[in-house]
Amino acid sequence: MKNLIFSLVAALLLLNVSYPQIYSDKDVEVCRSKFKLAVDKNLENESIGDVIASIGKSFLGTEYVAHTLEKGKTETLVINLTGLDCTTFLENDLVFARCIKEKKTSFDDYEKELTKIRYRNGKIDQYPSRLHYFSDWIFNNEEKGIVENISKKIGGEPLRFNVDFMSTHPDSYVELKENPKFIPVIRKQEESINSREYFYIPKEKVAQVEKGIHNGDLIAITSNVKGLDINHVGIAVKMDDGRIHFMHAPNVGYKVQITEIPLADYLAKVKTDTGIIVLRALEP
Repeated sequence: MKNLIFSLVAALLLLNVSYPQIYSDKDVEVCRSKFKLAVDKNLENESIGDVIASIGKSFLGTEYVAHTLEKGKTETLVINLTGLDCTTFLENDLVFARCIKEKKTSFDDYEKELTKIRYRNGKIDQYPSRLHYFSDWIFNNEEKGIVENISKKIGGEPLRFNVDFMSTHPDSYVELKENPKFIPVIRKQEESINSREYFYIPKEKVAQVEKGIHNGDLIAITSNVKGLDINHVGIAVKMDDGRIHFMHAPNVGYKVQITEIPLADYLAKVKTDTGIIVLRALEP
């Protein structure tokens, strides 16, 4: 434990950062196991999409855990690789894949990449700096050159969001409830999201464009719930039946899994799902 604390302090000094990180010895162990898997399977020579899918499959059976990022009184880099929600599952698949492709496979490298992807412009600066709305996550990570929304290219249609859930339901968020000064900041972020044009595939058309979706693409499921943008996220996986299925962390009481039915059929069963945004990770 002393060695771990020393390593953490040394890393903070090296990176010249002032924020704490929250993780356990088990998280470090899991991180190292993913990088060992990459070496064993020679993943660095595969496309980044295939690496994302391989890392995702290595998380199959991991317990779903809600609210994993809501820790402490101040915004911190929270790492939990033993329990995932849908967003942290997707983020970690992408983070590990990028580290593997760049041959940067230390725990410090993983921390840096996670920070870059999870936070606005890659910097932690209090609660609003985290990319809370996934539509904002998409926009910011496109700007960073990490992903591309390919929905338009494969037959997608324009979409505008009308998000306001966080600013109109602050009591649902501990940090907003305790720090109402952040609400106007969140509201401005919502206004920015609502001013943008996105592209998506309506769920009735997903089967038609399925050939344009690749193994390891990132999938964001759009919502018709008032004030929200995205219901759920996960990873596209091409299965032996030749169809695209959905690998995801479903909900409390479930584990990371791949749907038995194709993505198009999965979407048809959920009334609040309206379609998907398809993101392709760019080679680093």
